[in-house]
Amino acid sequence: MKRAFDIFFSLLGLIIASPLFLILAIAIPMESHGPLFYRGVRVGLWGKPFRIFKFRSMVADAERKGAASTHEQDSRVTRCGRLVRRFKLDEIAQLLNVIKGDMSLVGPRPEVQKFVDLYTEDEKIILSVRPGITDWSSIRFHNEGEIIAASGIADADEAYAKLIRPEKLRLQMKYVREHTLLIDIKILICTIITVFSTRLGGQPVGVPDA
Repeated sequence: MKRAFDIFFSLLGLIIASPLFLILAIAIPMESHGPLFYRGVRVGLWGKPFRIFKFRSMVADAERKGAASTHEQDSRVTRCGRLVRRFKLDEIAQLLNVIKGDMSLVGPRPEVQKFVDLYTEDEKIILSVRPGITDWSSIRFHNEGEIIAASGIADADEAYAKLIRPEKLRLQMKYVREHTLLIDIKILICTIITVFSTRLGGQPVGVPDA
């Protein structure tokens, strides 16, 4: 049921977003030389690595030029990329990963290998479901870049590990233990509302308590 839900709404999303795809396909290469998509390696279901699709918001080969985590003032982010990241437009490309079967619409955000290697035995439950485009932690940390930038910690990966990762893991484990199709629908609705409400000065919507 979840897989059928993912495929149907991913195809629908691709159709609806096709004009936006066209605009980004023109704007991104015009500003910064390089590919349209960022294709970084992430860890997926049962620890299997895959390449994630994101509309490129940074200079080409950005991961070779800095940390895996990114803050708002990162010099690697392009001018077009700042708008793309602000409204989470880069994530829309992951509908392609959902169609391929690498990801789900809703599930724990996929991590890079260096952070997965730090999982405890309990935390490895996160790898028992397909990673997703959004989940509770995506809503809670909708402003991840701003948190890292405001931390005063020079190393973005260190700031992420200290300020974001512990709560992110808690929310991801909570999702894995409790997820249903109804919860997935709730997370999708809360994600859409949060993207727009927080850009107008509001707060994230729907993040569960401990």
